[in-house]
Amino acid sequence: MLRQVLTWPFMPQRRALTVLVVILVAAIFIATGTGFWLLYRIAYILAMGIPVALVIAWLNTRALNVNVDRRTLRGQVGQEAEELIEVRNRSLIPKLWVELEDPCDLPGHQSRRAVVIPSRGLRSWVVSTVLKRRGLYDWGPLLVRGGDPFGIFYSERRYGTPQQILVYPRVVDLPRFQTPPASLPGEGRFRRRTHYITPNASGIRDYAPGDPLSRIHWRSTAHTGELMVKTFELDPTSDIWVIADLEGSIQAGDGEESTEEYIITVAASVAQRYIAANRSVGLIAFGEDYTVVETERGQQQLSRILESLAVAKATGEAPLANLLMEEQRRFGRHTTLVVVTASTDDSWVSPVQSLVQRGVRAAVVLVDPSTFGGEGSPLLLYGELTASDILSYVVAQGDDLSFVLSSTGEGAEAWQN
Repeated sequence: MLRQVLTWPFMPQRRALTVLVVILVAAIFIATGTGFWLLYRIAYILAMGIPVALVIAWLNTRALNVNVDRRTLRGQVGQEAEELIEVRNRSLIPKLWVELEDPCDLPGHQSRRAVVIPSRGLRSWVVSTVLKRRGLYDWGPLLVRGGDPFGIFYSERRYGTPQQILVYPRVVDLPRFQTPPASLPGEGRFRRRTHYITPNASGIRDYAPGDPLSRIHWRSTAHTGELMVKTFELDPTSDIWVIADLEGSIQAGDGEESTEEYIITVAASVAQRYIAANRSVGLIAFGEDYTVVETERGQQQLSRILESLAVAKATGEAPLANLLMEEQRRFGRHTTLVVVTASTDDSWVSPVQSLVQRGVRAAVVLVDPSTFGGEGSPLLLYGELTASDILSYVVAQGDDLSFVLSSTGEGAEAWQN
């Protein structure tokens, strides 16, 4: 059973209690003056009924074993969060008028339920909530409220400790999204040791417990008489840096249909697309907080990026141009940038062009704020970027991201038309 937290022994419903007390006092006063027997009966019933209601409300939250199994503490927009609630009555007295609620500020979360629990009985049910919005949400503790048949008193108890659920942003499959390849001066210069199996075998070493049999180099094993395994190096591919522009002043729209959510979704989708291809991916964003996730490979890296994007808020004050100039030391000839922005100010185009001239490869995703009710159009920016041979994509409200973020350019052509 989870830890119990008692709020108050009982709490009166003030209006109902006030009315009954007024009736009781009036009945006693009038009955004393008139001797009318019916008023005496009413006074007796109220004088005994109010304490009885208090006892019933108090008993309804006692002798309960309550267990909450929150099965989903991390999820993604579009998935479901599940929790199992079990309530067991340990006493011989049935529990009537019991209401249970596991509060959570998740959009659309509804867990309130009124139940009747028989003597020594058990009630259990599963609550499913569709995850509609990314973010970090508080969940619990479970609230058990018991009352009396007359609605005079109720008692409350809280079970368990608060937890949190992290909802990752929506991710879209981008099979045809491409970025220009980076300029690598030589493969060997950028190869690094890795625990992944790659086509680049770099040497052998002694076998260690836990090494898979597929890595054993049998010829060396036969020659030395001891088990030897192959070592590998990473392919000489460039680092991918995803830059999400979360400056507050450039955003438009509300809720899911906002430039902020589209920027987050595009950034998360691009990160997933390249991590799935075993590329090193990093993230830079300056919203409510300054976020830098250094480039790395693997599913853990994707989790780190999604965690950062899940709680990101587009309230930053730093323009994209300042962010690019501040972080330019991170970008070299073995780097590819993917800039995602809703800015229609061309001040950031020059820093991108300067980086490209230094050998950095870049792709830009322009989220059109005019389609979200904002001001300005990225048409001029798109033309300027295209003239500089910088691969550019344009996203408008309601677009199919898999289509418009296509290397064929079909999405941009449709937007221009």
